[in-house]
Amino acid sequence: MALKTILHLSDLPNLDHVPEIYSTCFSKGLDLNRASSFRIPKFMVIGHRGHGMNILQSSDSRMKAIKENSILSFNSAAKFPLDFIEFDVQVTKDDCPVIFHDDFILTEENGTIFEKKVTELCLAEFLCYGPQKETGKEGKCLYRKTKDGKFVKWNVETDDSLCTLQDAFQKVEPSLGFNIELKFDDFAVYQQDHLLHVLQVILQVVFEFARDRPIIFSTFQPDAAQLVRKLQNNYPVYFLTEGGASIYYDVRRNSLGEAMKVCLEGGLQGIVSEIKGVFKDPGAVPKIKDSNLSLLTYGKLNNVPEAVHMQYLMGIDGVIVDFVEEISQTVDDMIKPAKEMTTEGKGESEANSKLQFSQKELSFLLKLIPELIQF
Repeated sequence: MALKTILHLSDLPNLDHVPEIYSTCFSKGLDLNRASSFRIPKFMVIGHRGHGMNILQSSDSRMKAIKENSILSFNSAAKFPLDFIEFDVQVTKDDCPVIFHDDFILTEENGTIFEKKVTELCLAEFLCYGPQKETGKEGKCLYRKTKDGKFVKWNVETDDSLCTLQDAFQKVEPSLGFNIELKFDDFAVYQQDHLLHVLQVILQVVFEFARDRPIIFSTFQPDAAQLVRKLQNNYPVYFLTEGGASIYYDVRRNSLGEAMKVCLEGGLQGIVSEIKGVFKDPGAVPKIKDSNLSLLTYGKLNNVPEAVHMQYLMGIDGVIVDFVEEISQTVDDMIKPAKEMTTEGKGESEANSKLQFSQKELSFLLKLIPELIQF
């Protein structure tokens, strides 16, 4: 485990005064003192919340196959040729990093739905929801709220217990990388001392249990993104953005251009954008790449093979997907021909040149799937 330096909050008046408190010891030998030093070696496929997110009202059984953000989901994803899995980490009120996407846990008591904020629960309270590890013990029933405001039971074909970040490190296939999304309330205003405390709690677990596992941090919270970069130089940090699909009070969240500024100002390694934002503004891709930033995407359209192929051609570095089996096979089929072209003597430069398109050519490609640029 890397040595941790004790910090006093009074010594941290602003982000510029936050020192890197963990030594550089990333097992893959990355030196992240400069953002430009980080490169993704190939087109990556990342399993969304493990084997895929749950959409309980979906008619597609794949969206309800395995409980998202669970050990079972993570290890099920590991059976396919994925590079990473992505999951959401929050910290309970007794300082335990747990894996759960929603800000609130919903349950039913005496016919009434109650909601409790995850960060206001202690670990024991959090773990009492859903299936229990202890034989014969029954957990509280979990619900979810749909976009139209309805409450539905969180029923999936194969359920599993809630888990902690430490559980994931200890129980998930060790070769599988973790894309750890640092989860914060989209509409809350956070003081720096609170962000600092939460991030230190998470980093303590990461540095104790990560060993040789590849790690990427990501977050929609711009201050948290820059702060976690300041706190450690071992692992890449990506800023998450919807690319303009939603508008927030914090303008840093509202476009790919603003996301680039956050990354360049904070020395971050890349952007993770909702794919619709990229398809709506394909000209942003070369600007991001010219800034020595990596670009990953997420969103439902990443479950469409044609959309993933288009991103590969555009030079995007990887995709976060729900349909891990189908998309990992699609990517394997895409990359094999490029490798064969290089090995047959046509040259790497020629193979790479086929990934370059003019704005006019990109616009034509995007018109092949019109719905991709509609918000």
